[in-house]
Amino acid sequence: MTRIIMHGCNGHMGQVISDIIAQDPDCVMAAGIDIHPDAAVNPYPVFTSLKECTEEADVVIDFSSASAVDTLLCDCLEKKLPLVLCTTGLSPEQLAKTEEASKEIPVLRSANMSLGVNTIMKLVAAAAEVLVNAGYDMEIVEKHHNKKLDAPSGTALALADAMNAVLNNEYTYKYDRSTERAKRPVKEIGISAVRGGNIVGEHEVFFCGTDEVVEIKHTAYSKAIFGKGAVQAAKFLAGQKAGYYNMSHVIG
Repeated sequence: MTRIIMHGCNGHMGQVISDIIAQDPDCVMAAGIDIHPDAAVNPYPVFTSLKECTEEADVVIDFSSASAVDTLLCDCLEKKLPLVLCTTGLSPEQLAKTEEASKEIPVLRSANMSLGVNTIMKLVAAAAEVLVNAGYDMEIVEKHHNKKLDAPSGTALALADAMNAVLNNEYTYKYDRSTERAKRPVKEIGISAVRGGNIVGEHEVFFCGTDEVVEIKHTAYSKAIFGKGAVQAAKFLAGQKAGYYNMSHVIG
């Protein structure tokens, strides 16, 4: 039985994950952490910080905000708790701290917890190896709801990184074409963000060649897919040795 602490338990994803864990016979919610502990009625104790938490647990799932990650890392290190880090929009400095923490505790970080997204990561990398050498241009368009704070999404950047990695990291990323009047460079990946309505998440990767376009697309219809992945990751990470993990370790 995996005992889980949910960091950001009263947020939307925190409540989704709470429901998933409640229906999973292999894990239990040991406690929740939230700066607004009374914002929801939960069947488990809720604390304002992990440091104050008195419940025993095997792993922490974080779906909160980038501003809370620094303190969370320190508290996980102090309590020697594995961490599934799902929050996006982290700064380069925070990413460096995350990697440093993984030398002492198990840390699993993924820009997207979905099984489908992690599968298309492999597909776009394979496509890039074949098509880019034949002169195809690469573009990514991502769409999310109007409350999402970061742009482009962490998933869009991860897709770009997956393609760039098989191309010797020679490609730069272009987020805005409105500031200059110039021909598109060859070694460039364009990334565009759309924000509107209640779009859960949509990512399209375009390989644009002469007289044909190849599209690889993933659409999320519910945030539950991310919650299910996070719970699977938590069950995997509990008991692992210190290290930096991602969803490819979970799905094999």
